[in-house]
Amino acid sequence: MKIVLIRTNAPALQLVPPLGIGYISAYLNKNSVETVIIDGLRDNIDNKTILSIVLKEKPDAVGITCLTAAYNEVIEMANLIKDNNIKCIIGGVHPTFVPFQTLKDSNADFIICGEGEKSFLQLVRSNFINTGIKGVYSLENLKDEKQKIDFSDPIENLDEVPIPDWEKLMPYKYEGRPAGLIYKRTPIGYVMTSRGCASNCTFCASPGFYKRNVRFRSVENVIDEILQLKNIYGIKEIKFIDDNLVLDKKRAMRLFDLMIENKIDMPWGCTSGLRANNVDEEIVAKMKEAGCYNFNIGIESANPEILLNINKQETIEHITNAINLADKYKIVCGGFFVFDLPGETKETMAESIKYAKKSKLTLATFNILDILPGSKLWDDLNYKFDRNDLEYSYSEPRCVLGNLTKKDIVKAQKKAFISFYLRPKIIFKLLKFVKKEPVKYFFKRILKIV
Repeated sequence: MKIVLIRTNAPALQLVPPLGIGYISAYLNKNSVETVIIDGLRDNIDNKTILSIVLKEKPDAVGITCLTAAYNEVIEMANLIKDNNIKCIIGGVHPTFVPFQTLKDSNADFIICGEGEKSFLQLVRSNFINTGIKGVYSLENLKDEKQKIDFSDPIENLDEVPIPDWEKLMPYKYEGRPAGLIYKRTPIGYVMTSRGCASNCTFCASPGFYKRNVRFRSVENVIDEILQLKNIYGIKEIKFIDDNLVLDKKRAMRLFDLMIENKIDMPWGCTSGLRANNVDEEIVAKMKEAGCYNFNIGIESANPEILLNINKQETIEHITNAINLADKYKIVCGGFFVFDLPGETKETMAESIKYAKKSKLTLATFNILDILPGSKLWDDLNYKFDRNDLEYSYSEPRCVLGNLTKKDIVKAQKKAFISFYLRPKIIFKLLKFVKKEPVKYFFKRILKIV
């Protein structure tokens, strides 16, 4: 049995390995299923070129990963696959929450809802006959968008899942547009030490996808992966992409101690963000000792009422403390802000801009709220997915939630980026970290906004 796993070449500011299909590939290999990975984004190839590679491989089936932003490219790819009479399975966050439309638009044989390792393997073993496999749907057993969906069973012990199939992902090829604006060395390795997030922010799809079921890999398992990335694939920097690396303080401290004991000796950062209320001086000091040079924080808004509205469950005091600790230990700290959250006004957006500039942040992003499938906001607003409305994700308002106009929100975003970054102290701080390629894409985004 041979399976080809695909990520399409959808527009993206960042070039990061698709860990989802990396894990699926490794899990299938462990169970004696041959796999091939085609990353259209990494290789900068279009769907027709991907198809030509698929046809040469002569697979029994093709699996495609799908985020909302890549939906149109995935739908085109799936239809090309089906035009050639090859079994097609689509998985990922988007089809999990918009399963019926995804099946209709793509003509795919199946979609998988939730984490895919177990269900994909069961589907392969059943010779692609759905014998009631949990989380697997086709148009035969899914009749409309209102039908209740069961997710695939997650793997509780993450050490049972092999590390991503780095041999096929080729991590050394992901250069030029790393996660985050800054990096020290290349090539960069991306490591996920856990799955899920304990928080329940209303604008985020993670609580819906993972059901707030946080599971951790053992720290020994993580160290083994880092050493393989370093010694086999020549990785020179690590970026952790967990939802919150320091959620379990005891485990995090043990991980950092083992990084020191094993002489990992690489710069590393937490690019996806930490929860500020889990950050204290002991943990920041240990992070610094273990080689950390950057972590980011999901701030969202500097207005306390908005933080309550989105169920952020942390305070401005938590956030300020985390930023100040990063500054004390000379760790570059970035902050993620979102405009157009419930309760937003011109004054609250100005409050966030003022806070960002007054704080000791070195990096800041100011996104416009996107109503994500699977988020509580999506459900509360009874929002409908429109595949023709994807081009300006995070840079153009989808749904104005406060007493504002779209023009107000876009104007505030422009002001935020320009007033934060066009300051001598920020430019000076960034000079030693920022490289040509990510800057080009960053300013491409700024110019698009401006």
